[in-house]
Amino acid sequence: MSEVAIVTGGSKGIGLAIVEKLANQGYKVYNLDIVTSDIGEYRHCDVRDVASVQRVIADICEREERVDVLVCNAGIHRSANIEQTSEAMLDEVIALNIKGAFAATQSVLPLMREAKRGSIVYISSDQALVGKRNSFAYNLSKAALASMTKTTALDYAEFGIRANAVCPGTIETPLFHSAIDNFCASTGADKDAVVAEESALQPLGRLGQPEDVANLVAFLVSEEAGFITGSLQVIDGGYTAQ
Repeated sequence: MSEVAIVTGGSKGIGLAIVEKLANQGYKVYNLDIVTSDIGEYRHCDVRDVASVQRVIADICEREERVDVLVCNAGIHRSANIEQTSEAMLDEVIALNIKGAFAATQSVLPLMREAKRGSIVYISSDQALVGKRNSFAYNLSKAALASMTKTTALDYAEFGIRANAVCPGTIETPLFHSAIDNFCASTGADKDAVVAEESALQPLGRLGQPEDVANLVAFLVSEEAGFITGSLQVIDGGYTAQ
């Protein structure tokens, strides 16, 4: 019987790469997203809606009678400092980036506790470790996921459940391009020049790719990472080492 993985936000970017990687490794992968996809077992789910997350995951748990892996990937970025951040913008980022992960985690834990095994991975950010300009709400939300990782790891270690966070740096995804487009629209900057500057900021001299992150996630959920829990795994081309 195939192991079961649930990935939130698995239709694009890092999430899509994770779904593909886990599926190729033999997992039955459920993709919870509002964007339709034919990769994995797609389930329409708006992770901002806690009740919706609970309902969809309850159905998966009843159908499969196991959940071995949860990857909380769904997220959104808004470029703004604290003065530019409206209450509505803050609520949007918190609902998607934090409450979505909260609801998904809470929903899979009973089955994982019963099985006395399971692996949870939160897609956080290098912004859980360092601050970046014009990224107030996003930075806040990714630091919250780092905290969620540590508390979940400690609270559920006795049940054989591991929780880790992956902290990507600048990864070339639709989210990255959307953030750059918004920045260029507000400043008049040239996109090609901005992308080149972002690449040059990385010590390895390139942007990360979704597959880089997916490879790390696949390792963390494997038995080879069986003694790793509560960790923040940075994958940023050396950016935060500077």
